[in-house]
Amino acid sequence: MPNPLFDTLLASHRVNESNFLKDLDGNTCSYAIFFENVLRTANALENCGLKRGDRLAIQVEKSFQSLEIYMACVASGIIFLPLNTAYTINEVSYFLEDATPKVFICDPAQKTEFIAKTTNSKLLIYSLAANGTGSFSNLVVEQPANFKPVDLDAHDVAALLYTSGTTGRSKGAMLTHRNLLSNAEILVEQWRITADDTLLHALPIFHTHGLFVAVNTTLLAGSSIIFLPNFKPDTVINNLPKTTIMMGVPTFYTRLLDDPRFNKNLVKNVRLFISGSAPLLPETHKIFETRTGHYILERYGMTETNMNTSNPFEGERRAGTVGFPLPDIKVRIMKDGQEAEVQKGEVGMIEVSGPNVFKGYWKMPEKTAEELRDNGFLITGDLGYIDEDNYLHIVGRKKDLIISGGYNIYPKEVELVLDDLPGVLESAVIGVPHPDFGEAVIAVLVASPNSNIDISNVHAKLELNLAKYKQPKKLFLIKSLPRNTMGKVQKNLLRDTHKNLFMTV
Repeated sequence: MPNPLFDTLLASHRVNESNFLKDLDGNTCSYAIFFENVLRTANALENCGLKRGDRLAIQVEKSFQSLEIYMACVASGIIFLPLNTAYTINEVSYFLEDATPKVFICDPAQKTEFIAKTTNSKLLIYSLAANGTGSFSNLVVEQPANFKPVDLDAHDVAALLYTSGTTGRSKGAMLTHRNLLSNAEILVEQWRITADDTLLHALPIFHTHGLFVAVNTTLLAGSSIIFLPNFKPDTVINNLPKTTIMMGVPTFYTRLLDDPRFNKNLVKNVRLFISGSAPLLPETHKIFETRTGHYILERYGMTETNMNTSNPFEGERRAGTVGFPLPDIKVRIMKDGQEAEVQKGEVGMIEVSGPNVFKGYWKMPEKTAEELRDNGFLITGDLGYIDEDNYLHIVGRKKDLIISGGYNIYPKEVELVLDDLPGVLESAVIGVPHPDFGEAVIAVLVASPNSNIDISNVHAKLELNLAKYKQPKKLFLIKSLPRNTMGKVQKNLLRDTHKNLFMTV
């Protein structure tokens, strides 16, 4: 029995001397060297007592070695658990307790504290720094490059990714080898990725976007990565002339547009800009196209599925949409809580099925049963609709739906009106408790650079464009919207800030 993910992504690169990774210091790693290091790392994991089905947790900065650990887990049948580098020690402790890994790899500066904190005396804790040094590296360098990849079933779990946990307890999504491989194969074909491409990688690798979408597609195509530690406009601008593909989140593109150096000549070698993880404003699309001649390709994915839909590589990339279902993936819009589809153009719950849909939530069979139907469709929690041309529009999360005086209000509809007003850079619309209406609509606005927003004028414009019940009862101006590491607006924080606005406490 083969090892599906390893055999497809890496086995063919055993003697491939072409460049795979390059960092800011000019260090490079060929495919052949990467392959050899993965086998050494897999031997190290085996010597740690890890075997098929065990978990390895890792919270480290980006490095070549962190990717080698990921692929070594794939080769070994070990379940890979990457953790957000922003998590505190207390937050990480929850994941270590829930996932029960046998090995945890962390930053050298935190190793001692983690050792003191853990209640699991059997947990092996190693260190790995961004420069590749640490106790785990010392272990790897002693190993031979002779590991034989473990035979696995396609439905074996390859990775465990925890949801953000903005509300309630974080859930560990179990992604199989089939999930990851099918998505990589589809995306390489859809986005025309080849060995001639060079990907500019400024994303974190604890998230599906930066790890599975970016790295797996690169390995499959045999292309190269400029591996940046994070996103900094200067660094990205310096490397764009050597780039053919860039994957990013909306904040990457808005920050680049703030820099006058970012122009058509700078990106003349780039053939594809991809954005995801959060919605991109239609205005950003327009400005980006005018400045560069490129139209950003938006797609839609989630932790539990990787990518579900994409705007077309060829054809109209329509702003405000996430395109069409990818091959072998089905998307339907359902009446919430019912096994009945809505009419085209009507808002409902987005559900998806396909080889990309996860196996379920780690140690949460009840939650899995709630969100994963017997017929394989995942209830995403996202609300949206399909337009007359079959483009998918996402209007928001179900948890963000506002019910005021018995009326359903979709924040995205109000945000689009607000974002279109002069002087408004972006907005966030939320519902907060109200003694009369149950919930009241309020909006938080961010002004464009060098612009002033007249609140009274905003109210007047809203009266012309929105029904009374949809109009925000209060408007607030702030410098910037709170976002997580992937650029998503954290509406839960805004709701918490304004929760007592209409209530007597």
